[in-house]
Amino acid sequence: MKKSIISLAVLAAASNVAFAQSNVTIYGTVDAGIVNERGAAAGSVTKVTSGVSSASRLGFRGTEDLGSGLAAIFALEAGFNVDKGTSTEGGLFGRQAYVGLKSANLGTVTLGNQYTSYYKALSEVADPFGAGYAGTATNLFPTSQRAQNSIVYVSPAVAGFTGEVNYSVGEQAGSNKSGRQVGAAVAYANGPLNARVVYNLTNNDQTATAPRTSTTLSRNILVAANYDFTVAKAFVAYGKDEGANSAFGGRKELVGVNNIGRASDDSQQALVGFTVPVGPAGTVMASYIRKDDKTAVNADATQFALGYSYALSKRTSAYTSIAKINNKRNAGYTVGNATEAGTGDKAFNIGMRHSF
Repeated sequence: MKKSIISLAVLAAASNVAFAQSNVTIYGTVDAGIVNERGAAAGSVTKVTSGVSSASRLGFRGTEDLGSGLAAIFALEAGFNVDKGTSTEGGLFGRQAYVGLKSANLGTVTLGNQYTSYYKALSEVADPFGAGYAGTATNLFPTSQRAQNSIVYVSPAVAGFTGEVNYSVGEQAGSNKSGRQVGAAVAYANGPLNARVVYNLTNNDQTATAPRTSTTLSRNILVAANYDFTVAKAFVAYGKDEGANSAFGGRKELVGVNNIGRASDDSQQALVGFTVPVGPAGTVMASYIRKDDKTAVNADATQFALGYSYALSKRTSAYTSIAKINNKRNAGYTVGNATEAGTGDKAFNIGMRHSF
């Protein structure tokens, strides 16, 4: 018995030393809400669902000081469904998994499954809903969140400016171009202004022998900014998408004639929105998005969204939101949330989120 106690004490001491050196943090978000969707051909639906305002997750991140301003960093993040207790994202750490080096003077390099520069700009800068709730901008903007097999470099900040480059290796035998994704971003954050410009290029070839034409490449441009006036924060964004699969798989970008769905390969999006603090703990969110389909189908859409979040504490909030999409000329865009595509052209949700 004494030996067991001594052994446990030694293990605990060793564990504390290891954690002190690595500085490991456990974090997560638990989000669940009630969602009502209307306007679908199959009829309306009401459900309890997970990840309405932001995806539920459990993660581990850490750093180790290597000296001379250099540190090793890592992150492992798993997604889960609160309503069912099941995992999401197709793997144990499907949300994020990367390791890399961070230098105060040279910047940060990471390798693994990581967020794209495009999605970070959309969720962090462009969208007053933060890519969540019923009003998420991903209802009409491209939705690609992560890129596997990616190498990401983020520069240190200089006078408010930072640069970012991400390269996702296609890993197709016989070709270094097939399946690859390349992105670049320039950001400026200083005082009340936060702005970002992103360019993304994807090669849709799946094999080295696939035909390479201009249609196999997809291009995305996003210009986004927000400005904090203290009494309100204003948001604006513009996006342009060209080429096959430029809708990033068309999660909600389905358009078609005679109910034959397809993803637009030439479109533009524009967003205006705001957030307004209400009292000591409340925030009102609103946005308007216009989708302009440049193809012969001309299946345009507009979205109006309104939401409210109330901070019950620093880590817990209650929220509600509503959004409506007006589809034109057989467009079939749907109102979803942070984790679901949605089924109809309108949705209402109410829920609660806790972060730790």
